[in-house]
Amino acid sequence: MRYFRLIFVAILFLVTITTVILGGLYLYRNTEKKTLSAAERQHVPGSFIKLKDGFTHYQLAGPDTGKVVVLLSGFSVPYYIWDGTFEYLARHGYRVLRYDYYGRGYSDRPNSVYNKAFYFNQINQLISALHLKTPFHLAGISFGGRLATDFTSQYPALVDKVILLDPGYHEMEPDKPQAVTRYYETIHPRERAEVQMADFKYPERHPDWIAKYKVQMQYKGFINALISTMYNYQCDGRASNLRLNNQHKPVLLIWGREDTTDPFSYSDSIRTVLNAQFFPVDDAGHLPSVEQPGIVNKRILAFLQAK
Repeated sequence: MRYFRLIFVAILFLVTITTVILGGLYLYRNTEKKTLSAAERQHVPGSFIKLKDGFTHYQLAGPDTGKVVVLLSGFSVPYYIWDGTFEYLARHGYRVLRYDYYGRGYSDRPNSVYNKAFYFNQINQLISALHLKTPFHLAGISFGGRLATDFTSQYPALVDKVILLDPGYHEMEPDKPQAVTRYYETIHPRERAEVQMADFKYPERHPDWIAKYKVQMQYKGFINALISTMYNYQCDGRASNLRLNNQHKPVLLIWGREDTTDPFSYSDSIRTVLNAQFFPVDDAGHLPSVEQPGIVNKRILAFLQAK
C-alpha cells in the first residue's frame, strides 16, 4: 500500500511540475498583452465603424459615383495586404473598400465562432452601414479568395464580378485537438509571424513585412480568431468553386506560378469546375499583387472595365 502511495505522490508531483512549466511558458510566450481601445486606435490610419459584433477598421477611397470594389484580405494579414491595388483602383475611378476581419489588424476581437456566417455578416453589415451601392465587384486574396467564392455563392445578387488571387483551396482544420493547436500558436508567436515570408518568392524585398504583421499580435483575441477560423470555417475547395460556377458570374483567376502556400497546381483543379479567365503570373509567389503589382493591377483593371 505504501509503495502505491509513493507512486501516486510521484506522479502527482510530476504532473504539478509539468503544469507549472507549461503554464509559465504559455504566459511568458503569449504576446497578447494589450486590449484594443479607443486610445490604442487614436493614431491609426483609416476609419472605424461600429457593427453588431464590434468595431471594424476599414478604408474607403475613390469617387462616390464609382463602381464599388470590395477587397478581402488573407487569413491573418490585415488590409495592408492590398497596398498598391487599393490606391490603383481608386485612382482609376472605382469606389474601393478594404477592411480588417474581426480578430485581425485593428478590428475588434469578439469571442465568437468564426465560421462562414460570421464573416458574411461582417461584409453585409459593413456594406449596409457605409451605404455602398450593390451589386459590387468582389476581390479576394488567399483566404479572401475562399471567402469571396463562398460569399458570392450565398449572396449572388450582391456581387457583379469576382476576382480570385491564389485563393485558399484545401481544408484548414488541423489534425490536432483545438486546445493543442491553441497552445502551440501561443508559445510560437515568432513562427506565426515569420512564416508569412514564405508567401513571397523574394522575401528579402519585403524587409518590413514581419514588423508590420507583429503589431496586431500584441492585442488580445488574435490567436483565438485564427484558431476559431481554422476549426469552424468549413471548406471543400471543389464544391465551393462548383457552387460559384453555377452563379454564372464573370470570374478572373490570378495565380503566382511560384506559390508554395497554395501551389500553382491547385489552379488546374479549380478550372475543372469553374469557368474563369485565367492569368498566371511569372516570378511571383502566393501574393502576386504584391510581388508583381504592375502587371497584376493592370489585368484586374482591364477585367473590371470589360463589358
